[in-house]
Amino acid sequence: MKSILASAAVLALSASAALAQDVIRMGTEGAYPPYNFINDAGELDGFEIELGNELCERAELNCEWVSNEWDSIIPNLVSSNYDTIMAGMSITDERDEVIDFTQDYYPPTESAYVALSEDADFEAGVVAAQAATIQAGHVAESEAALLEYANPEETVAAVRNGEADAVFADYDFLKPIVDASGGELMFVGDPVPLGGGIGMGLRESDDELQTTFDEAITSMKEDGTLNEMLVKWFGDEIGQY
Repeated sequence: MKSILASAAVLALSASAALAQDVIRMGTEGAYPPYNFINDAGELDGFEIELGNELCERAELNCEWVSNEWDSIIPNLVSSNYDTIMAGMSITDERDEVIDFTQDYYPPTESAYVALSEDADFEAGVVAAQAATIQAGHVAESEAALLEYANPEETVAAVRNGEADAVFADYDFLKPIVDASGGELMFVGDPVPLGGGIGMGLRESDDELQTTFDEAITSMKEDGTLNEMLVKWFGDEIGQY
């Protein structure tokens, strides 16, 4: 489902060079529904794919999508293997030291614990989380033992096969999984607010490209289109702009 891009020499494009390219390459994971995933036709799909296509159209940019595994998604942006990241990436101070972000296109939301039993020890037991996420960082600072996995599906599988007492991830990722589990999986504990919303990641040198996408995001917030997409992919309870 995912392709691993070959490493390349680090080459920071200037903002004018990025916009002068024939194609703006949009990096995503393709493994985090409903944000981004591979559909039954083998194509990238999801909220961020639809949103990114609309942003490129409004900005009059010719864009193409590139899938990349999560654990190397920032290094491959910095190495110019693509020009943006739209992969459910929360805006954090730590990431902002390495790359830049547009304004958020998904409002700050909550993370949650899911387990097989309401008695699961998510506070001091073993908790699964996807590596290099704000959820993994939160678990690492708690009394629980952290088990990190490369992709989100593996974190849920760890709970099902008994490797972990609970999984900690975005509520909006976990909710459809819980709903489809027929009561096997359940939310435990209280939701935990983390991060500053989700934004598009760009190289720090690409100021003009960042401004271009910021303007497109603003236009979608102002005309209500972004709220319509949020409700379409996440339901009526999702926070809106």
